[in-house]
Amino acid sequence: MRFRKAPATNVDEDNPYWMTFSDMMSALLVIFILASVVLILQLMEIREELQKRQIEFEEEIVALKKAEQVRRTILEEAAEALRKRGINVEVSENHTVLSIPNDLLGFDTGAYEINQAYQPRALEIGQVINSVLTRQDRVDFLDTIFIEGHTDNRPLLGFMGKGNWGLSTFRAISLWQYWEQALNDYQRLSRLSNKDGKPLFSVSGYGETRPVIQEQHTEDDFKKNRRIDIRFTIRRPDSTQYEQIRKQLIEAEP
Repeated sequence: MRFRKAPATNVDEDNPYWMTFSDMMSALLVIFILASVVLILQLMEIREELQKRQIEFEEEIVALKKAEQVRRTILEEAAEALRKRGINVEVSENHTVLSIPNDLLGFDTGAYEINQAYQPRALEIGQVINSVLTRQDRVDFLDTIFIEGHTDNRPLLGFMGKGNWGLSTFRAISLWQYWEQALNDYQRLSRLSNKDGKPLFSVSGYGETRPVIQEQHTEDDFKKNRRIDIRFTIRRPDSTQYEQIRKQLIEAEP
C-alpha cells in the first residue's frame, strides 16, 4: 500500500495573521526608527528652548550692565559739572549715591529749612541733576531716585517724638520742596517718571542709622554724617520674573 505525501501548506495562506520571525524583526526595526526620530525631534525642541532661555538671560545681563553704566555716567557727569561750579559733592565707590554735605545746604543745628544763603547752591544742584538725567533715554534705565536725609548720632528731642528720624526726613522734604518751588517748569524734577509711568523721585529719612563715620567724637565726624544723599536705583527684573525663567529652564531640561 502506497501513501502519498501531503502537499506543503503555505503558512500565510492558512493563517493570514501569522507573521514570520523576519517580518516581526522588520516591524520592530521600523518602530525603533520611528521612536528614535521622535526622540531626536523632542531633544531638538528641548535644545532650542534651552538656547532661547539662555539668550533671554544673556539679554537681561546686558540690560543690567547697560543700566549700571548709565547710572555711573549720570553720577560722574553730575559730580564733574558741580565741581566746575565750585560745588564739591561725593560719589560713592559703587557709583550709586551722590552725597551732598551739610556745608552745601547750611542746615542749622536741629533745623530742617535750607539756609537762605545756601539756596543758590541747592538750586544749581537741582539744575545739574535735571540736566544729566534728561540726556538721551537715561531715565528709562532708572527705577527710583531717593532723596535721603541723614543726621549725626547726637540725640535730638522734638519732631513729635521722632527725633533724628523726623529731622532727617524733614530736611530731605525741605530740599525737594525747594527744588519744586525754585526750578523752572522745564527743569522741575517732579515731571520725570520711570518707564512704568511712576514718579521717578522719592523722599526718605534715615536719622543716624547710616553713618559714613561710625565713631563720632569730633565736630568734623558729626558734620560728615549730616548730609543729603541722592541714591539712584536702576530697573531690574524682580524675583517673580527670575523665578519664572528658572522654572521654564527646569521644565525644558531633558
